[in-house]
Amino acid sequence: MRRVYLDHNATTPVHPDVVTAMLPFLHERFGNASSVHAYGQEAKQALEGARETVAAALGARKDEITFTSGATEADNLAVAGVAGALCDKGRHIVTSKIEHPAVLATCKHLAGLGFEVTEVPCDSSGIVNPAEVQKAIRKDTTLISVMHVNNEVGTIQPIEEIGEIARKRGVVFHTDAVQSLGKVGLDMKKAKVDLLSLSAHKIYGPKGVGALFVRRGTPLSPLIFGGAHERKRRAGTENVPGIVGLAKAVEIVTRDIESSNAQMLALRKKLEEGIMSSVSHVRLNGHPEKRVAGTANFSFELVEGESMLLSLDMDGIAVSSGSACSSGSLEPSHVLIAMGVSPEIAQGSVRVSLGRDTTEEDVDYLLGVLPPIVERLRSMSPLFRSSGAGGSQ
Repeated sequence: MRRVYLDHNATTPVHPDVVTAMLPFLHERFGNASSVHAYGQEAKQALEGARETVAAALGARKDEITFTSGATEADNLAVAGVAGALCDKGRHIVTSKIEHPAVLATCKHLAGLGFEVTEVPCDSSGIVNPAEVQKAIRKDTTLISVMHVNNEVGTIQPIEEIGEIARKRGVVFHTDAVQSLGKVGLDMKKAKVDLLSLSAHKIYGPKGVGALFVRRGTPLSPLIFGGAHERKRRAGTENVPGIVGLAKAVEIVTRDIESSNAQMLALRKKLEEGIMSSVSHVRLNGHPEKRVAGTANFSFELVEGESMLLSLDMDGIAVSSGSACSSGSLEPSHVLIAMGVSPEIAQGSVRVSLGRDTTEEDVDYLLGVLPPIVERLRSMSPLFRSSGAGGSQ
């Protein structure tokens, strides 16, 4: 059976060059980067070399990069770390309704500790209006956290404008850039961003490693205590093999963004045109232009999304119903609900996320398999038959 992977927003295959870069640090170069002997210093040199690579790709300084166990920890550290460091100044946080659970759950936790959180809305295309962010800021606001690219619908948020607002109001600004690295240019010399979260496994690197950019002078309390690792921001022996892999992945995905985007955009357009022309009662979610090249999110009316996923999986096709962190949840996507999609229609949503290795044959295979699946599932649905939509194909 043919197998087609179209869930790159959930995770990506590790690039062969990343594996090659990591292997020596899993075998003969296994030292602890905090050890003073030759084994440790060899690991330390690799660790700092990786830090330089990530910093250079972001237009940042080397000492502004903190390595973490992934983007979830980076988001937690950014939000809770700034909130804790500035709690004497204020206890109000501004975020959006469409953030990743790593941000929203942290804000919810802080709300239980006495902080106040304002979640600003988005429009029907999934874009957060900077004016809404500005309106939400109060005298006691210490942090704004708005993601760069939404993981479910691919919309690109106006972080430049939001950053400008934050800078003028003296508020720390964090953005989750997990879905934008390698897809949208990032330059911390120009961007008015104080903290930025990254993940390795979204960019053809290993799982279990990420990074947080922390601009010099940004107040940040640690979440993990112990040693003085990562400039006392994050205690614990560094995952040197993973960090080396992260750096190699960053190097790979940032060197040919334009050509990669052009290829994925052409495939995405073919995919969208094919689905919209062959399946009735389907909605394309997200902004038509302000969206990364590889993400397409569809809502199929009167059909259940999980049933589509299982049916596609039986034909060897891997897609998603939204955030990988919410897989298995019976609740409709909080992102689509925030965009004004009804719960009934949101339940019938499928996210297709392309990668650098996706081919035209992969898209053709999905276009051949999906329409019959939707038709079969709808034929079994009494809601579809009673709606009268069954005869309007």
